[in-house]
Order: sequence, then structure tokens, then C-alpha cells
Amino acid sequence: MRGFRITYNAPVILTFSILAALVHVIGGDGVTSEFKTYFVSWPDLNGFREYLGLFSHVLGHGNWAHLVGNFTMILLLGPILEERHGSGSLLIMIALTACVTGLINAIFFSNPLLGASGIVFMFILLASMVNIRSREIPLTFILVAVLYLGAEVRAAFRADNISQMGHLVGGFAGAVFGFINANMMGNGSVTPATSGNVGKAKQPASPATDKRDAAKIKEDLIAAKLAEIRASQAAATKKDV
Repeated sequence: MRGFRITYNAPVILTFSILAALVHVIGGDGVTSEFKTYFVSWPDLNGFREYLGLFSHVLGHGNWAHLVGNFTMILLLGPILEERHGSGSLLIMIALTACVTGLINAIFFSNPLLGASGIVFMFILLASMVNIRSREIPLTFILVAVLYLGAEVRAAFRADNISQMGHLVGGFAGAVFGFINANMMGNGSVTPATSGNVGKAKQPASPATDKRDAAKIKEDLIAAKLAEIRASQAAATKKDV
């Protein structure tokens, strides 16, 4: 029996998780070090650090509980989404969600923002649309949207240090990405891709090919059954002799 081996099965998700953990190990809790300030989305866009923070804030977290809570969901949902959409596409979705969240925070709010909570909500809404087809809306998507985003809308009226805005933007981004991918797949321009086959379209089998394959399988089953009957008859004949 051959031994098992560990595989780097979801490169984007695993790299994302490792980088976030390293940032927290080096920078510590909060924004107490100069290093950690490069992983925060600041409300004023005045220089390189602030523009970098539009993307890098998803790697910064306030404490270990914040980081573990986010990446438990990311590591659970991320590999499934990366296998379906491809590593390149998922990386673009993460970067766009981070950038839009950072820009909205800079335009409308005065508090710094850090953490991957928006990415988590993007993944939750995107995962609820895994089985979506063109011009169809899954009931699971509606229920997830009501449960998660509805709770965030209610929580927005409470005074706390949680950015419900980031959660709502992430959820909205996941819904948009899900519908875009569904329409593209419905038009035949995109097919589900593994991390090693990003953008490779799979040619659909024609009805004639499907019929031939079904007929071949049926012939093989009949031939196997006949061979089994002949073998049993031969065994019975030899026994009688």
C-alpha cells in the first residue's frame, strides 16, 4: 500500500492564509507596530502605504481570535471555490473585493479597516451559488443572503467596532461574481476549472457521442454477462463429467 502525501491543493487559499498568519506573528495585535500599518485600509489616501492598504488590509487582523475566526471559514469554503472557479479567477475576486471595500471605507467612513471578514462574506454568498445556472436563482442563495446580510444590516445600527460595511460589500461582491460566472457558463464561455487548469474550456459532448457511449457500455455489459453464463455452464459440464 502506497503512503499518503500532503498536497498544496489550493495555492491561492493556502498562500493567503499563510501570509495573514505571518503578518500577525510579525506585527502583533492591533496596529502597534510600523509594519502592521501597511496592512490597514486607511480613511485618507495620501501615499503608497494608504494605496497598498486598499488591497493588503485583508491580511491584517486585530487579534488571533479575529484571524482564526475568518480563516476557519476561508479554509473551509476557499478550496471548493478555487477548484470550481480556478486559482486566477478567485485571486481576482479577492483583490477586487478588498479594493472596493477599502475604497468605500475611505470615501464614506473615518475609521481604519483591517481583516478578511469581507472576503469571508464574499465566499459565503459565492458558495451558495455553486449550482446556479443562467436565469435561475437558487433558494439556498436567497436564504443565505437573508440570514447573513440581513443580520449585518440589523447589526449596523449597533455601536460596536465591527465593520458591517465590509461584510455587506463582501456579500454583495460574492452575489455579483456568482451571477456573472453563471451567465458566462450558461453562454458556454467558461467552465468549472481546477487550480491547474484555469481558463481551459471543456468541449461538451454531442448527443450522438453520448448515445454511442451508452450503446458501448450496454454491449460490454451484455458481453460480460454472456461470458459469465458460458463460464458457469462450462464449470457445470466439467463437474458432471
